[in-house]
Amino acid sequence: MKISKCLISSNMGNSFCMLCGCIDQASVGIVERWGRFEKLAEPGLHFFNPCAGQWLAGILSTRINSLDVRIETKTKDNVFVQLLCSIQYRIVRANADDAFYELQNPKEQIQAYVFDVVRALVPRMTLDELFEQKGEVAKAVLEELEKVMGAYGYSIEHILMVDIIPDPAVRKAMNEINAAQRLQLASVYKGEAEKILQVKRAEAEAEAKYLGGVGVARQRQAITDGLRENILNFSHKVEGASAKEVMDLIMITQYFDTIKDLGNSSNNTTVFLPHGPGHVRDISDQIRNGLMEASAAQVDG
Repeated sequence: MKISKCLISSNMGNSFCMLCGCIDQASVGIVERWGRFEKLAEPGLHFFNPCAGQWLAGILSTRINSLDVRIETKTKDNVFVQLLCSIQYRIVRANADDAFYELQNPKEQIQAYVFDVVRALVPRMTLDELFEQKGEVAKAVLEELEKVMGAYGYSIEHILMVDIIPDPAVRKAMNEINAAQRLQLASVYKGEAEKILQVKRAEAEAEAKYLGGVGVARQRQAITDGLRENILNFSHKVEGASAKEVMDLIMITQYFDTIKDLGNSSNNTTVFLPHGPGHVRDISDQIRNGLMEASAAQVDG
């Protein structure tokens, strides 16, 4: 704050003796006469009469001031926390004389009331409730300060709970609990995903086996139908040929086709097979006997 002085200026404790003074904008002056409050001086140039005991006792700023208060207290669940509270306040211009004469140190007064309200309210809350209801704490502090500081010419503009800082050990424990919960949830999701994957894999395998079985059955049905048609055609076209002889001929043909396929295979695999007409006849007899035994078992059942 700048004060323009003219002619005479002498320092008298907290008072200034001068003929004239200029008060800046957003400020208010306290004018006294013979040591008693006389009036408020608005911004601008003012003339004083020192001979009549009039002088400018002081100048107060009406700008908004900010005060940061750090409070350490305990919650209902016995967790020590630090609260950082920011109080924005200003002097009410019309009551500037109360602010000048009533309070010697307004910051200490405000801080004391903040301590009192916070330490009475926070111990009734758990740590989680404190984080959720920090706005309610700020509101309670604002109401108390407005009621008390208003009588001294101060207006409380805003109160902000800037930060809530638990004890470092508590923060570490909370982070570990949160991490464990997230890992547990991730494990559940992973298990569900693996379960769904296994079910889908089993369903796909069952479907593949079913379709493979259908394919094999259709293949065998086609082979059976082809053999039956060949036997019938051969029996009709060649006189005196029995069905058994035709079947033996077909089995020999199938046998040589199998040998040919094994020979044309690109795999370097050696297969030892009994070879000769007698062996072919034995194979046909075994197949025929197997079919007859299967038919007999169905009839007995």
